[in-house]
Amino acid sequence: MYELVQVSEKCYYINCPAKIGVYLAEGNQVYLIDSGNDKDAGRKVRQILDRNGWKLAAILNTHSNADHIGGNKYLQGQTGCRVYSGGVEAAFTRYPVLEPSFLYGGYPCRDLRHKFLMAQGSEVTDFSDESFPKEIEVIPLPGHFFDMVGFRTPDGVVFLADCVSSGETLEKYAVPFIYDVGAYLETLDRVEKMEAAVFVPAHAEVSADVRELVCRNREQVWNIAERLLSICGEPVPFEKILQEVFKGYGLAMNFEQYVLVGSTVRSYLSWLKDGGKVRAEFENSMLLWQRA
Repeated sequence: MYELVQVSEKCYYINCPAKIGVYLAEGNQVYLIDSGNDKDAGRKVRQILDRNGWKLAAILNTHSNADHIGGNKYLQGQTGCRVYSGGVEAAFTRYPVLEPSFLYGGYPCRDLRHKFLMAQGSEVTDFSDESFPKEIEVIPLPGHFFDMVGFRTPDGVVFLADCVSSGETLEKYAVPFIYDVGAYLETLDRVEKMEAAVFVPAHAEVSADVRELVCRNREQVWNIAERLLSICGEPVPFEKILQEVFKGYGLAMNFEQYVLVGSTVRSYLSWLKDGGKVRAEFENSMLLWQRA
């Protein structure tokens, strides 16, 4: 864990739970793509940079989930580096309590205010700032989260963030987190057509071809949608839907999984309702969902 792996002349990744990209610019300047999930991750990253004689110029955040921005505050405090982000992600990075609040739909109880869902805040510079490295392309990849992006380096390496999960991850967790299902499917279509020397997903194997993995993730979306439509054969409240999802996929419920899977299921229901596949009605002061 936290092994530095070279994938091109200028690009590396640090092998950890959410892969951290490293782009070597002129001289000994490096740009990190994400920063790991906490202060300890940041410390390990800095040790790697120090061993190689590299100076951290900036962190480029793909999105604001805690496992991608958790090392920001430590590294920014130690090196004075900039942290680049954009859109809604920038707000979540500045004010990380927004993540568990958004997932829960209200003020998060202590069980949700931990490093896996709530990083420490960091100062943020927008991607549009003149100081952003012009040789790095910002690629919009919305769907998994609000304004998630990937990055393409000059030597053809594309860092894909969380827009694809490995087959093992899909088998284990079954319902990967998605904020906007429609946007996510469009992103998969876009990624399927991309060409790169190497693709580096945060939660899947590095590969020169991700088309098969894209198809696997797309199939999972449609499988989940069909399961939800089956559950909604008669009017059913959300909590019952969520129970059936957990039971059907053999998932264990705790506070973290309740909000992650629950938020995702709500996103699916919104997408299905907007597409005319389910309808919602209020009965006895209860919101019920039913297949259209």
